[in-house]
Amino acid sequence: MRSEDFELLSGLLKQRSGLVLPKDKAYLLENRLTPLARQNGFRGLEELVAAIRTSRPEEILAQVTEAMTTNESMFFRDRRPFEQVRKVLLPGLMPAREPLRRIRIWSAGCSSGQEPYSLCMLLREAGEALSDWKFDITATDMSTTMLTKAKAGLYTQFEVQRGLPIRMLIRHFHQIDEQWQIAEAIRSMVKFRLFNLLDPPDELGDFDVVFCRNVLIYFDQATKARVLNAIADRMAEDGVLFLGSAETVLGVTDRFSPVQGQRGMYHLQGKIPTIAKP
Repeated sequence: MRSEDFELLSGLLKQRSGLVLPKDKAYLLENRLTPLARQNGFRGLEELVAAIRTSRPEEILAQVTEAMTTNESMFFRDRRPFEQVRKVLLPGLMPAREPLRRIRIWSAGCSSGQEPYSLCMLLREAGEALSDWKFDITATDMSTTMLTKAKAGLYTQFEVQRGLPIRMLIRHFHQIDEQWQIAEAIRSMVKFRLFNLLDPPDELGDFDVVFCRNVLIYFDQATKARVLNAIADRMAEDGVLFLGSAETVLGVTDRFSPVQGQRGMYHLQGKIPTIAKP
């Protein structure tokens, strides 16, 4: 790939999605975009890049961005944050939210839906203890393809085997041919929305809990700070942010501090999170 083509495509990806692609990953552009070029009637990647350089067709730009976005997900990924929700977060938040009996959760960068659906199953498993509580779960992603899959709640055998306990598969899914679909009662708990984390999240409202896990690792420092600061603006004063195991706020923003004794959990700087002692 010519260096000027790489610079154009990598700059486009950073501008539209925040994704930072180093030069040693140029092969990813070729592998993922060459089939896309041919699907759109171009003879190869160079013709696709030429079209972008001259006319910047929005449809092509969107396809390129979506093709290069990583969409890795699994049910109950890393497991620890879901245990923290069950044992630490909910026991603290529920007394603090008793007057309204409502908790708002944002799953940012939800990919094909496994994270928000894992949260839903965790809540359903609590049974009567949460039966009269309202959980508003908003799940966002910038990929229309992933959101379509998430809304359908339809997964392959391989996907349900990754992290999903067999008892939950039996309880919350039904089989359709060789795939598994999560129950309508679970699907109806989540509101999926098309949203780019580079945009201001004001339209989404305010949240008590934000899951933004394994998303920031693809951004540079400035973009990480921008996203985290925007999330901080939409969080309840005693709310909690969950990040992935390879992510941190330290050295990125002063809007958040780690929750003492709880790896991967963060609260607004100077505020006290509403959590229970494990």
